[in-house]
Amino acid sequence: MVDVTGIGSWPGTRVREALAVVRGELAQGAADGVRPIPYLPELPARGPGADMIGRAAHLLVDLPVDLQPQGWRLVDRPGRDAERAASLLAEDLDELAEASDGYAGPLKVQVAGPWTLAAALWRPLGDRVLGDAGATRDVVDSLTEGIGAYLGRVQALVPGAELVLQVDEPSLPTVLRGRVRSESGYSVLRTPERGEVVPALRQVLDQRGARTTGVHCCAGDPPVDVLAGSGADFVALDLEQVGRGRFEQVAAAVEGGVRLWAGVDPWSPDPAEPLLRRWQEVGLSPAALAEVGLTPPCGLASAAPDDALDATRGLVQGALRLAERADA
Repeated sequence: MVDVTGIGSWPGTRVREALAVVRGELAQGAADGVRPIPYLPELPARGPGADMIGRAAHLLVDLPVDLQPQGWRLVDRPGRDAERAASLLAEDLDELAEASDGYAGPLKVQVAGPWTLAAALWRPLGDRVLGDAGATRDVVDSLTEGIGAYLGRVQALVPGAELVLQVDEPSLPTVLRGRVRSESGYSVLRTPERGEVVPALRQVLDQRGARTTGVHCCAGDPPVDVLAGSGADFVALDLEQVGRGRFEQVAAAVEGGVRLWAGVDPWSPDPAEPLLRRWQEVGLSPAALAEVGLTPPCGLASAAPDDALDATRGLVQGALRLAERADA
């Protein structure tokens, strides 16, 4: 089945309207060979707490946060912005439960990954969490527990859902290249080894509450081997950011059983064409197209509402074409 879904973020400030569009448009893609995956959209335009980092930080267990001039910081007691993040998430889940009443099938939620979170969060009296191996481990453990609790809440509200967990790691390439700068800007923070990075990702992805898990990275030159080695069922990548050498790694991952969710231009006349071309270049079987997915390259928060709607429709049409090619 060809998957079709969104990355997560959506324009506007009204989650009920966003859910109606996402559910309605993806339902149009229900056809032989295509699996639409509705998702809980994120609306960062609502302000602090609705952003990717704020939402993930709110999920941390026993590590309260507050929003300060540098960004989200670990603190002794949660601040007002943390309470706002909790309120926004509760609102979103209430709306999800109403919109999904009686629904049975795949349902995706997104959470910032441990390395993106460690590169963004600040320690109480120090630099970013990434700079301290012990603090990083604490965040990984706390996030793992928090995501598990989050999945449990979603499952209780939508009992028929087959939960899909997408872990967002846009900062992972920067972390691996040792380019996360210190607070002073005069130095860079430590560069974790693969032996630390992969197990942390694997731990966060190892969630009993999720039927399927994967990692999304929309940054340039994504570390495909690291993502595929994390135990992810799928890797979601911006296709334009994947050079030929990296796409050969994608091909190896696909042949090893990892699904590719290809981020393509959803407004192009034929969103599936770039993937089809790359697929042929590396000699992958056309039949294997039945195990891919189509998404936008990144979230749609910066798009106009009508453009986000058109993007979803374009992806559905692209998925239908891929399903036809897989059956040919």
